[in-house]
Amino acid sequence: MRRKLKAKPKINPDLVYDSEKVAKFINYCMERGKKNTAAKIVHESFAMIKEKSKADPMEIFEMALKNTGPTMEVRSRRVGGANYQIPREVRPERRQFLSMKWIIEAARTKKGKSMSEKLAEEIMAASNNEGEAVRKRENTHKMAEANKAFAHFAW
Repeated sequence: MRRKLKAKPKINPDLVYDSEKVAKFINYCMERGKKNTAAKIVHESFAMIKEKSKADPMEIFEMALKNTGPTMEVRSRRVGGANYQIPREVRPERRQFLSMKWIIEAARTKKGKSMSEKLAEEIMAASNNEGEAVRKRENTHKMAEANKAFAHFAW
């Protein structure tokens, strides 16, 4: 018999942008429990986006999440002594998580600027369908496409 599904905790929306997605993004940016620092970085990067693009930073952020969210991914499955990479569809919550994670990861790997500048650049690049996070999504889709032959092993 399966366990009851655990109720997910309600995340309070961000105070500045009144958005749950931004609040989640701040939580993913956070390191060592320093939420105020993470919030400051995200808000500064949104201010830079507004300054550079003269557009609403929330729209650009939404577009970046849409452009970097994968629709397919591969999961490893052991079948008769061999491991197969099986393509699976990505649930919307996981799509959002991966998208945010890849944007933050791409910003962290860059060198020479403050984190808020790197984050602003990566979000703007992702909204224009370019940048490291978009490349990561493309690679994930290519892997899923290449392993389409093993789709019948899906559970």
